Amino acid sequence: MNIFHSLEEATHVPWVIWSSLFAAALLLVSGLLVRGRLAAAQGGVVPDEGFSLRNVLELLVEMLRGLAEQNMGPHWRKYFPLIGTIFFFILISNLLGLIPGFAGATSSADTTWAWATISFVVHQYVGIREHGFGYINHFLGPKFGKWHIPLLAPLYAPIELVSHLSRVFTLAVRLLANMFADHTVVGVWLLLVPAVVPAAFMGLGVLVAFLQAFVFALLSMIYIGLALEDAH
Repeated sequence: MNIFHSLEEATHVPWVIWSSLFAAALLLVSGLLVRGRLAAAQGGVVPDEGFSLRNVLELLVEMLRGLAEQNMGPHWRKYFPLIGTIFFFILISNLLGLIPGFAGATSSADTTWAWATISFVVHQYVGIREHGFGYINHFLGPKFGKWHIPLLAPLYAPIELVSHLSRVFTLAVRLLANMFADHTVVGVWLLLVPAVVPAAFMGLGVLVAFLQAFVFALLSMIYIGLALEDAH
């Protein structure tokens, strides 16, 4: 029994909602703290000494920024806030699942499917916004000169449609399966051997938590980048 399940019993609000709210609150507080540090450090020009929350977050943001520029091109600034939110929310939720007494929202299918759906809707919206009706060309297969090959378009259209829809499935299931398995393994070892051994799995769990947040954000960038490109 963890704190979020206890809240669910007391309030009849699903535990995943409490966990998501807690992760969102941590993300908001962290942002406010770093913003305060930036204001106190000559506009952020002077970095903090040693290991600090600000330094860690700036390192992660710079990493995401480089990937965003590489995968989304000159329009990356428009969509970077969404990518950053996805990454940090998933990362915090993943890490919460490793802390005894807590539970990460990413262990629930409701959360992973919700973020996967948001990612899918956004990159489809981006494609329609940038290309208008011409976005349909992404589903019609290769071009011969300026035109799609008419005989191949009916064949490619359903394949491309299934391919796009499968993005939701792969994003949601990959994150859910990995985090559920990781949190379950750590929980089992904590019950069997309360000390020493679980520490090794927790260290591995931190790595998995980061990698899964990174992969989800990276794939979302790639999908947005593909939607921004002209169909070839």
